Amino acid sequence: MGLGDKISNKAQEVTGKAKEALGDATNNEKLQAEGAADQAAAKAKQAGENVKDAAKDAFDK
Repeated sequence: MGLGDKISNKAQEVTGKAKEALGDATNNEKLQAEGAADQAAAKAKQAGENVKDAAKDAFDK
């Protein structure tokens, strides 16, 4: 996985956490849901990248 992908995924996860926390603080359910969705999407992308890395490592060996 490229460094750019790792940074992008982490940034999306952090943004999601911030949105969710702001939603919690302001009692904004829409913002809470958006934050949770951002975090889930980032984690799914990360999992996909990890699978690609594992396949590449297995193929290289």
